[in-house]
Amino acid sequence: MPCTPKNTLEQIIESGNDYLVTLKAHQGKLFKAVQLHFEQSEAIRVTTEVEPTRDRHVERTVTVLAPPAKIDPAWVGGQRVIQVERRGTRSGKPFEETLFYLSSFKLDAPEFAQRIRDHWQVENNLHWVKDVVLGEDKAPLCAGHALTNFAIVRTIAVNLFRLNGFASITKGLRAVAHDIHQLFSFLQ
Repeated sequence: MPCTPKNTLEQIIESGNDYLVTLKAHQGKLFKAVQLHFEQSEAIRVTTEVEPTRDRHVERTVTVLAPPAKIDPAWVGGQRVIQVERRGTRSGKPFEETLFYLSSFKLDAPEFAQRIRDHWQVENNLHWVKDVVLGEDKAPLCAGHALTNFAIVRTIAVNLFRLNGFASITKGLRAVAHDIHQLFSFLQ
């Protein structure tokens, strides 16, 4: 069976689990149907959150609807579609974006807002670090199990730095780059 989003969602549902997935523009019919659905339908629930931080101000509006009636049945388990509108300023520059999600959960807007933020915490605290700081996407590995093995090693490294008090992996790398004793102390 080829690995497609529809097949993945089917496997998730068959295993007794639930999903919350981002819809992308390249998912043509579904993406356009959901986008149109939000333009034409009444929301089940809406919540807005404002987050001011040092150099940015973000307002998120999360809107929840039942899925469109004519959704392809291959998108199994879809119970809700979610729209997240983000607008604000980052470093003084305005931005605005809209994301759409499909979920097998029947939650309300505040619960979806929390789950989506939790996902971004994982994205920012692990995937971004592995990609940007540790160069995972630029690694020239392609034979055998090299990609998987090195992904595991990077995850272990991130966890070891965090367990040893480094919130910033970049600062951790600088701190142990020339101190082999401190580096080996991570393994004790």
